[in-house]
Amino acid sequence: MSHARWDISCQQVVELVTEYLEGTLGPDVQARLEAHLEFCDPCKEYIEQVRTTSRLAAETALEERPDREALLAVFRTFNRA
Repeated sequence: MSHARWDISCQQVVELVTEYLEGTLGPDVQARLEAHLEFCDPCKEYIEQVRTTSRLAAETALEERPDREALLAVFRTFNRA
């Protein structure tokens, strides 16, 4: 998707999404990307989907991380058996 008043393309939004969400884009590029988002609902939706996916993945990783002390207790019990 391209539009004459956009200084950045939808493809560029896709390529820059990680840096955008991490806050590591330069101020000029960030301003251009945000100007694009003002007019492009599909890109806004894409950014929100990536943001949500990243948040859920981080939450899942925290939930699935084993408790170190619980693992040590299991290993201690196993070694006694």
